[in-house]
Amino acid sequence: MARPAREAPPGLLTDRDPDADPVEVAKQIVLRQLSHSPKTRQQLAEVLAKRDVPEWAAERALDRVTELGYINDEAFARAWVESRHRTKGLSERVLRRELLDRGVDRACVDVVLTEGVDRDSERAAATELVEKKLRSMSGVDRDVAIRRLVGLLGRKGYPSGMAFGVVRDVLDRESEPPHPRP
Repeated sequence: MARPAREAPPGLLTDRDPDADPVEVAKQIVLRQLSHSPKTRQQLAEVLAKRDVPEWAAERALDRVTELGYINDEAFARAWVESRHRTKGLSERVLRRELLDRGVDRACVDVVLTEGVDRDSERAAATELVEKKLRSMSGVDRDVAIRRLVGLLGRKGYPSGMAFGVVRDVLDRESEPPHPRP
């Protein structure tokens, strides 16, 4: 059974004025995308491809918008790492994967992660996640708490050795009796 012909979604380049300059149309699409949120060059190239912009026109438009400073993968990566590491507590490993999936160059990712996420900040973020989650786990058996908290850190991309160490440290600190004041 033959599938029905799929109609092109509205707004594709082919639906526009046939006399329109493809490079100018591509620039307008890129600028509209960037007005919503920062994006990498690869993400924008994918949008242009979906909109049937010829590859040559997409390249010229992306080159020009990059030249004007509207596309900057390194700045995107720095902001991404700062935001996702600080607010979500994601590990260096997860951040690396996310940036590479968005088309940021591997060398750029290495530089940004080296500057933005060191072992101490990663451990501090893991500790903060565990302390926050532990507040909602009162009355839970220690073994269950360890399993849940290590699982939480594992889902955030932390290596198991660090996860167990952080969880053990936080639980040990929480179970210590308060020191009497002299």
